[in-house]
Amino acid sequence: MSSPAITTIVKMVESLPDDLQEKVADHIREYIADLEDEQRWDASFKRTQENLVAAARKAKQEIAAGQSVPMNYEQL
Repeated sequence: MSSPAITTIVKMVESLPDDLQEKVADHIREYIADLEDEQRWDASFKRTQENLVAAARKAKQEIAAGQSVPMNYEQL
């Protein structure tokens, strides 16, 4: 069962000529793919966020203790 918003969108698209319906469908597919990518990125970030925070804390501690050296970008 579709929501009223989806039903309205479907009716709007159906009222368009076939070539425009295809263009709208292509745009919607791309938009949905982008949303799915964002959801995967957000989920991945949430899974690794604690590790990133721990790494940042360790780096700050090493800097404060004088245990770090500036990065030599020429060696990368």
